[in-house]
Amino acid sequence: MTSLLSVMSIFGGDKPWSPLDWTSSDDRVRGGCSISELTCNPLSPTAIFHGNLDIKTLGGAGFASQRTTGEDRSWDFSKYQGLVLDIAKSDEKQYALTLKDELLPKSPDGREQSTISWEYDFKVDSDGGKVYVHWDDFKATYRGREKKDAKPLDLKHVKRISFMMRSFFGTQEGDFSLSITSLSAFSKHDNVQNELYSDNPKEKAISQPTNGATTKDEEQGWFGWMFGSCAVS
Repeated sequence: MTSLLSVMSIFGGDKPWSPLDWTSSDDRVRGGCSISELTCNPLSPTAIFHGNLDIKTLGGAGFASQRTTGEDRSWDFSKYQGLVLDIAKSDEKQYALTLKDELLPKSPDGREQSTISWEYDFKVDSDGGKVYVHWDDFKATYRGREKKDAKPLDLKHVKRISFMMRSFFGTQEGDFSLSITSLSAFSKHDNVQNELYSDNPKEKAISQPTNGATTKDEEQGWFGWMFGSCAVS
């Protein structure tokens, strides 16, 4: 059994990837040596989040991430049920998708002040697939550790989106690469209203498998229809 969903593009799909939307946020700010990039351009259907995760410098810890730019951006996800990542290719390492609803002014030394992050950890097979993440799947973390007493995520004012590679307390390190076709918000078709962000991208309806995820073989029937010119890099 399948359910009809509406999908609204955030990055990729109807909203082409742009390097101006992303900047690095790596453990170098804490004295580490990890590095990340998000390689993309508006003419390519796929963005590649890649780099090197170093865990030796900080004694087993480490992180490398790409986050959205701008301090005044805000997404209203309150009419949606979650986010869907369309992954084109993966190295089968564990990654994290994170959201923030609060940004504080920088400290006197120029560093960003820590705030709660809402994190979902995922791992995808080498040939990619779709990852459906409901809001309840995100867990509140503070400096990489779960914070169970955090207030609920403010879905009306999400201010930052990030892709992260981290050591997960020393369990992975080295080069990493994740090819992403798109990040979108999804909801039941009859629940979606208004626009997702300051502009008004077109909605698309798809059939979501009840188990919440698909492989490339399972989605081939409608993948081409949904994303048209998308190709795996």
